[in-house]
Amino acid sequence: MLAVIRVFIMFMFILLSCIFGLLLSLVRPFHPNNVHIIAGWFGSMAKMIGVKLVLTRHQDAENIGPAVYVANHQNSYDLFTVPAMVPKNCVSLGKKSLKWIPFFGQLYWLSGNILIDRANRSKAAGTISKAAEKIKKNGLSIWVFAEGTRSYGRGLLPFKTGAFHTAMSADVPVVPVCMNTTHKTIKLNRWDNGTIYIEMLAPISLDKSISAREHAQNVHTVMAAKINELDAQVREK
Repeated sequence: MLAVIRVFIMFMFILLSCIFGLLLSLVRPFHPNNVHIIAGWFGSMAKMIGVKLVLTRHQDAENIGPAVYVANHQNSYDLFTVPAMVPKNCVSLGKKSLKWIPFFGQLYWLSGNILIDRANRSKAAGTISKAAEKIKKNGLSIWVFAEGTRSYGRGLLPFKTGAFHTAMSADVPVVPVCMNTTHKTIKLNRWDNGTIYIEMLAPISLDKSISAREHAQNVHTVMAAKINELDAQVREK
């Protein structure tokens, strides 16, 4: 019964958020803080699914200006957890197919996020160039799930290089954002689904003499180690 109630609340929340988010985005389309505001709404729903969020930011990641944020992506519940960490003046880089989702897709585009066609290499490269240009001209930050898909318990998947090409082109640092493993830990029929730790690490400057692929592998190693640490914190509770 609890699961049914929660699913209904999530459905109504997403519907209302899309409606009010679209109204906000129509009043000020592509405003740099639309995504931050709407992400805050979604992050506040963590309590509704029975989890407590513990958010930690490295002091060097506070007020750093434009950056490329790289986060791990695990399952659909990320919609109500990770957004709590989205900073101001930040938009995300997402799959072009998102725009076909009724209401949400239109909200995603109009709020200022950037859509990328991963199936078309030349178009994807053009989108990365556009993202880098937005960072330079408008002082925006970009939020990316570098795995490109949800991991569903498979651990931190290999990173795609788009985020790192973007950071190098715009000459901004990469900021890793790590969340402990949540695969099969959230059950909608259970009141208390425990604590989720999300940590924003120190910014990492990218040496342009090193390839984007190598940077992706290095950041992957850093994030995998931090996720293991966060998982250990969960086990100790």
